[in-house]
Amino acid sequence: MADCKECGATLDPAQSSCPQCGAELEATASFSPVEGEQLVADTGPLTGVTGPTLVLQKGHGAGEKFVLDQARLCLGRDPSCDIFLNDVTVSRDHAVIEAVGGDVMIRDSGSLNGTYVNDRLVESAVLEDGDVVQIGTFCMAFVGKKGSGTR
Repeated sequence: MADCKECGATLDPAQSSCPQCGAELEATASFSPVEGEQLVADTGPLTGVTGPTLVLQKGHGAGEKFVLDQARLCLGRDPSCDIFLNDVTVSRDHAVIEAVGGDVMIRDSGSLNGTYVNDRLVESAVLEDGDVVQIGTFCMAFVGKKGSGTR
């Protein structure tokens, strides 16, 4: 559930406008995911990466690094998300990344366009060094260890 940006009312994700104030809500647009050879799977040398990190390779802000330094991070188009991906192909609450034991897991949050890992639509997946995560039009490489980024 999200809150209306105008009045703060709790919203149902299926609503197109706020039932309390009538503010129009931006809908998630569908798209065709990037396929196979179009994905950038090699992160190259990553200086300054110290451990579980997503490196934005395709999409607005390419090159930006998101350090996964909390037990749970949400990804989505809602500005309150820990990793804000500002594009209509991303759902407001798109996915969650969690530390589970020694692993890093990504889980789709029922998004319209889905979450892809290495060109495969997943409900959840354990991330490995060099994996490419696609959320909407954004492609991010996962780096699990300092300076690595190869599968």
